[in-house]
Order: sequence, then structure tokens, then C-alpha cells
Amino acid sequence: MRSHLCGDITEQLASQSVTLCGWVDRARDLGGLVFISLRDYRGIIQVVVDPDNKSAFEIASSVRNEFCVRISGQVRLRPESQWNKDMLTGKVEILADSVEILNAAAPIPMLMNDDDGEDIRLKYRYLDMRRPRMQNNMRTRAALYQAIRSHLDATGFCELETPILTKATPEGARDYLVPSRVHGGEFYALPQSPQLFKQLFMMSGMDRYYQIARCFRDEDLRADRQPEFTQLDIEMSFVTEADVQELAENMLRDVFKQVLDVDLEASFPRMTFHQAMEVYGSDKPDLRIAMQLVSVDAALKDVEFKVFSGPANDPTGRVAALCVPGGTKFSRKNIDNYTQLVGKYGGKGLAWIKVNDLAAGREGVQSPIAKFLDDKALATILEQTAAADGDILFFGAGDWLTVSTFMGVLRLACAKDLELITTGWKPLWVTDFPMFEWDADADRYFSMHHPFTAARTNSIDELKSEAGNAISTGYDIVLNGAEIGGGSIRIHNPEMQQAVFELLGIDAEEAESKFGFLLEALKYGCPPHGGIAFGIDRIVAQMTGESSIRDVIAYPKTTSAQCLLTAAPSTVDAAQLDELHIKVAPILK
Repeated sequence: MRSHLCGDITEQLASQSVTLCGWVDRARDLGGLVFISLRDYRGIIQVVVDPDNKSAFEIASSVRNEFCVRISGQVRLRPESQWNKDMLTGKVEILADSVEILNAAAPIPMLMNDDDGEDIRLKYRYLDMRRPRMQNNMRTRAALYQAIRSHLDATGFCELETPILTKATPEGARDYLVPSRVHGGEFYALPQSPQLFKQLFMMSGMDRYYQIARCFRDEDLRADRQPEFTQLDIEMSFVTEADVQELAENMLRDVFKQVLDVDLEASFPRMTFHQAMEVYGSDKPDLRIAMQLVSVDAALKDVEFKVFSGPANDPTGRVAALCVPGGTKFSRKNIDNYTQLVGKYGGKGLAWIKVNDLAAGREGVQSPIAKFLDDKALATILEQTAAADGDILFFGAGDWLTVSTFMGVLRLACAKDLELITTGWKPLWVTDFPMFEWDADADRYFSMHHPFTAARTNSIDELKSEAGNAISTGYDIVLNGAEIGGGSIRIHNPEMQQAVFELLGIDAEEAESKFGFLLEALKYGCPPHGGIAFGIDRIVAQMTGESSIRDVIAYPKTTSAQCLLTAAPSTVDAAQLDELHIKVAPILK
């Protein structure tokens, strides 16, 4: 039906006849000439319809936005004064010979631009995806898939599939359950990840596996979470952490070069979980922001201000300072807003010092807390934080993890508000995570990663006696402040796996019920193995500059896990429920 794509019409085709198909992006009648901006996935071209061509002109005069049309005509150069430098086709236009309406469009229920609200965009997603921005997002995603497969296939990996209908297992979030019609009262679960199956692949001798897998988690949603999402799943036998990390780095460098023509660093920096929290207040630090947290405990141990001296003298406490360049411009309202922000993350207050004239010492600072600090303490803090004229220092005090966390949130907020985030790509590895997290309310440990992550010790006795201090072989890969992947070396010893289950409060009976097949497989010569999983949606969002993964997923759910396009979830009729042996109880409010 067409000879060319709209975005491929350039001056090299001048004087040639072409036939194009696409949608009317805009139609204008300018005093006798009809101009149509014709769009397909490759781009937009301007079409001119002359009134001397009566049949074409009559049809062109009737088209509206989003009409699907077919246009034939001659390519001609536009006068240089009319060149559109913002369009690849801006030097040429089509003088139409014929205009054919393939399908008229009813009045469009949206603006077809970024001013459309998300709800309307999701309800009419098939219209939203016609927009160049969304076309680019979807095609970037497709290019990423191709690049991943090309790289992994060339390095000896085998693409394999794992079940979608499987067994419910505790992996950190609620399972989506699927009732069985054949086995009344029993349920499948949709996989939160292919974790156990990919480990079984290693036990089966497949050696190197990958899969672009769909995963499902019934959890609270936000900009970087969806109830169904896509991950690149990788597992390898007979490897160390360094082997997995080298493979992952090489793959990322290759795919970013293929998809974006971007050269990532030759070697990604590494830092431990403790270092990341200490310096950046996050286990996924954004290295594009130069600001760092500085521990000023030593300078404050002897001050009379108990809010500072208490945590400064507590082995589990911390006083952290954040120097924000140019922060003296913050108003009292700005500071109050930041105080409310850190309060959401456990901060009980936010002390500050504005540095108006560093050389003037105490007389050059403005602060409600300066009177509580002696000259030595104040001078030490200003020196440690490398404060300069025009800066503001924020302080957080309390237990180490809480302070680190809320000061990390503050760091990001200040950087965004003052536009202190540089451009470019900053990947890094975060390693040496705690093996377990203690939940005082539940009175038990939880896995920092998942229950199949190996500890750095091979001694079961040592792990049990030092569980609170145990370090895992887990590692995360972070890009520009977003965790895009995570993995670990796995437990390959059945006794060690059982010991970890016990530490997590999973007794032998429950372990056998939920993981019996894995424990059985571990008995038959399981090789040492490890792997990593990448969040495809998060990587595409980074590549396209989107802040929400919903904009890189073709048909996403809302933050309340609804599909506005299909109106799912929805009720089903009683007959279908009877077949599944299910009765819906009244919803309690």
C-alpha cells in the first residue's frame, strides 16, 4: 500500500513519486491550500494539497486529526526560509496527487500530547502509543530485547522458559493465586520470579541460562513497580561473584552501545552496602550528585546539645551533615518542607546552619543551633564538610540506619530542587549486604535479598551464632540512582539451606511443604552457582528518560493495580465461580 515511510522522506528523494500511509497529525486550511502533517512510526512529513487538484482537495478538506489516510504525490524541496530544523523531514514536503481516507476517526477523546492526564492515556492506550514519544519508548524496549539476546546467545547462554502456573512460595511479596478447576480447593501461584526453577536448571547441568521473564507480585505500587513486570533472568554454574559481575558489566556495555550508542565505563565502581548508606544514605546511590553525607560525631561528643551529643556517643547512633551548595537561598518555608519530608522517613527534626561568610567564623553563620556549639566544634564541622560561602548544612541525628536513610532522601530532594544532578551515566555495584534484617514487631529475621542467597561463611555454626552480623554474597547493580538489577551466589548445600530456613522461622515441615523439591534436588550433586536478574522496565525507563515505568510498558496497571483499558479486574459470573469451587464473601468495610 505504500512505497516509503513518512520519516524517511529526505531531499535525496526530491522529484520522485511516493505513496505514504499513516495518521493525520494535524490538518490546516490556509487560504486555499490544505496542509496535512502525516505521521507514522518513522516520523512526520508535511503534505500540501493544491485546490487545482479538486478530488484530492475535497477529500483533504474533510480530514481531521487521527484520520487514517493514504497519500500519493511528488517529493519537492521546501524554500530554505521554510525549513523546519526540528524535523528530519523539514527540508521537503509532498505535493499530493491523491488523498484516500482509509478509515475516518471519531473525535479524539484526548489531546494526544504530554498534557493528557495519565488516566485518560491509560484508558485509550492504543491512541497514546501513536505518539512519537511512546513509539520511541516501545521501540527502544524492542531494541533492548534484541541486543540482550544477541549478546547472551554469543556468550554461550541458553534461552529457556519456566512455568507461569507454579507453587506459592514466600519470596517477599504476596502471590497472585490462580484457582484450579480440576483440583478443587487448590491453587497455583503466578511466579514472583523464576528463582527456584533457574536454580534447578543449574542442577540439571544447563550451565548458562537466561530468560526474559514475566513476573507477578501483589504489592503496593509506585512509579517503579507494577503487579506484572519483566525481568532478564540469568543463572550460571561454577562461578564466583566476580564472574557474574563481569558478565553483567560486559552485557550492559554492549546493549547500551547497540541501543543508544552510549559508552559506559570500562569498569564499574564498587562499594559496600555500609559505605553506600554511610556516604550517600541509600543502597542505590545516584553518583551524578556530588553531595555526600559526612559523619560529624567526633566533633559533637562533648557539646551540651543532647540532640547531637546523645547519638554521637552511642555506638549505634550517628550525627550526619549534608553540605548543600547554594543552599543559603532556601527560605524558612523550604526548610520546613524538608523537615516534613525527612519526618516521613523517621527524622525527628532537621537542624541547619547557613554559611554566609566562612572567613568570619561564628559571626558569618546563621543558625538556631549555632549557640549550642562551641567554637572548636563549629570550626571542625565547617572544615569536615568543606563548606563554602552560600552553602547550607543540614544535620540528622539518631540511630545509624534511620539517619542515613532520611539524610539520603534529603540529599536527593535538594539536588533536584537546586538542579545539582549532572548528565551522563553512572553505574556502580553495591555489595556485602547484610544477610538478614531483624523485624522487632515480628520477632524474627527476614532475608535482605531472598532465602536462597549464600552467606560469606561456609560454617553453619558461625552463621547461626553471628546471624545479626552475617554478610551475604548478594550484589545490586545501580544506574543513576535506580536499582536495575540484583543477584547473588546461591546456597548449594542442603544443610546450609535448611539452616537459613530455620533462622528465617521456617521449620522443617514448612520447608518441606514449600521447598521440598528444591531441598531434594540439592542432594544430588548440586554445583556452585549464582546469577542476577535485571528489571527490563527500569532499564528502558532509564534509556528513554522516563520517570515512571508505566510509560515504557505497553499496557500497564494504575497505582491501584487496575487496567483502565480493559476495566480489569472485574467480577465473574456465579457459574464460573462454582466451577472453581469458590464463593465470594462480602467485602468488609
